[in-house]
Parts: sequence; structure tokens; C-alpha cells
Amino acid sequence: MPRRAARAALPLPDLVVLVLQGGGALGAFQAGVYEALIELGIELDWVAGISIGAVNAAIIAGNERDQAVGKMREFWEGVSSALPSLLTVDNDWAREWAHMAAAGQVAAFGVPGFFIPRVLPPAFAARQTPEAVSFYDTAPLVATLDRLVDWDRVNNGKVRLSVGAVAVETGNFRYFDTKLETLDARHILASGALPPGLPPVEIDGIWYWDGGLVSNTPLEHVVESANEDMLVFQVDLFPARGDRPHDMEEAWSREKDIRFSSRTRRISDGLVRRRKEHRLIDRMLQKLPPEFADLSEVKAVRKMVDCKALNVVQLIHEPPAWQTGARDFEFSRSTMEVNWALGRDAVEAAMKDGHLLADSIAEGRSDSFAVQSNALRPKAEPGVPE
Repeated sequence: MPRRAARAALPLPDLVVLVLQGGGALGAFQAGVYEALIELGIELDWVAGISIGAVNAAIIAGNERDQAVGKMREFWEGVSSALPSLLTVDNDWAREWAHMAAAGQVAAFGVPGFFIPRVLPPAFAARQTPEAVSFYDTAPLVATLDRLVDWDRVNNGKVRLSVGAVAVETGNFRYFDTKLETLDARHILASGALPPGLPPVEIDGIWYWDGGLVSNTPLEHVVESANEDMLVFQVDLFPARGDRPHDMEEAWSREKDIRFSSRTRRISDGLVRRRKEHRLIDRMLQKLPPEFADLSEVKAVRKMVDCKALNVVQLIHEPPAWQTGARDFEFSRSTMEVNWALGRDAVEAAMKDGHLLADSIAEGRSDSFAVQSNALRPKAEPGVPE
């Protein structure tokens, strides 16, 4: 049941979580989402991220609420500073040309405050070193994070932080979580160490790569680690739906969307469906005759059932026509501003029908919502009645 309310007349449950997907330059969309949520008075208890989502999450957890947006703005203006807004003809062809040119510059020269090309190619580095298995150096990102993030607040503040990475040698996925351990810039870099561009990060003798190699959303970790009624804003940077591609550029873009969104959608839909099924099981258990209550099998099932309410709101980046498969590494100022504004628009669209979400929270239900056709809509769950 709700315990508080936001200025948007939205009842908030015990736990409000922001879940941030990986997606490189598209992370500006997440910044716009966060700014809009804060303006609505929605207080976060937990922020979890992977890759660029981990960077944004660290900035949120490592600053006071009223300062975090400014720090995120500082980060995104910094990483887009080498590619200022360029005047182009206002049509998709011209925008796509500028977009691809900007991505090419990033590939050649890196991103300010984020990563730079290595002086020597990997082939000239000592074998089995980070330099031998990556094209770029992420030392600039360490300095950026240390400037923008208060690590004492991250580890001792009110907002819990979780970031995901995968161990290079075992392929095992791991979450670094401030509830369990002390985090610093290394853990954020590990979560975003996407090979072969960026180098693995060593933590306690183990090399880690980008968590998006295994799962591009930390939602599963959040749900399995919590014991309260929960509202999750899941920010997805790759849409599941899209048109049939016309050419190789669009095929590249569509392939990337499907690859990253399919796992995210399967996880989020499955978790909400499981909560609904558990509620049905609980209702069935309550109707059993008293003589069955002490059966070991019934007791075992009761322990497995989790009836806490879970509401997931998916805020999905819908790329303009001129954004290609290069959009996750295109860091121009103009594109950053577009993506930031799209994040704000997604929250605004969700709140147009916020009563649907408010009703679900107030009634203690579990539901999954997504912004479709510029409005919030419940996602269909065939065969699973509430």
C-alpha cells in the first residue's frame, strides 16, 4: 500500500527505484527522465544501472537530490563538448549525415572526460593486460567521476546504488551494491567496460567487463533483493518494436534494438507475471481446508510465494528517424540535447494517464506499464488474471 505521495498526485509505495539500462550516448535520455521525475517530486530510494546507466546512477546517488541534475548536466555537456551543435538543414537526411560524421569523430578521437584512444595499438602492448585487449583508455572517466560524485554519500547516503558487471574469466554476472560493500569509480568503470573498445577493470584480482554482455537491465537484481511493495521506473534505451529496415544502416540499427531490448522485455514482463501468479497461488492457499494447512508441501509453497506489489513503468527511448545504429556512440551536443528532451517527454506522456498507475499502486496490484502512442498503457498479460 502507498506510504507517501509525489506532487504529481501519485501515491508512492515503500520502495521507489530507478533502473537504468546500458546504451552509451543514449544515456542522456536517462538524464532527462530523472530531471522530470524530480520535478514531479518523486523521491528515489534506490537507483540501479548497467554501463552508462551505472554512470548516471552514481551521479544520482552521489549528490543531493537538488544538485544531482546539475551534476548530470555537467557530465553530459562535458562529454559532448568536442562536438558542439552544428547548423544543418532541418531534414532527416542532413541530420543523419551529421549524426554519422559525429560518430566517426568519436571513434577516431574518443570522448572528452570519458575515453581517449591509446597511443600504441593493442598489438604493441604486453599480452594479457588491459592495454592489450582494448582500443581506448578510460582514465579520463575516473577523474570525471571523482569530480562529480561524492563517494561518501554513495556509500552512506539515503539512495542505494547497484551496478552490474560480468567476470571475464568465468562469465558470471555480479552486482556491486552499496548495501553490501563499498563502491568507488572502479565499480562504475567495470559496469561499462564494453570490449573491445574499453578495457576490463580489475577488482579484487578479477577482471570485469560491461554487465550488458549478460543482461542490459538490473531489474531482476532489484526485485529479488527487495521485500517491500515497489514502484520501478525502468528506462530502456532500445525499443523492441520498429519498422522493417530499408537498407544496411537501418538493419544495423534494428539488429541492435532487438538484441538489447529482447532480454530486457523478457525479464521485466516475467517478473511482473510471476508476482501475479504468486498472488493467485496465495488466494488458492487461503481457500484450502484447515486440515491441509500443516502439510509440509503447503508450508513450503507458502514460503515461496511473494505477494508484494510490483509496478513497473517502462520509459522507452524512441529514436528519431535520423538516428542510426551509431546512436549509442554519437556524443554530439545537438543529439545529446535531443535525447535529454525525449527523456522528459517520456515522463510527461506517462503522467498523462498517471491515474492508471496510481490506481494500481493504491490497490496493491502488480502491473507493467509502457508509454505507447504518447500515453501510458498497461501491458497485456494473457492468461494471468489479477
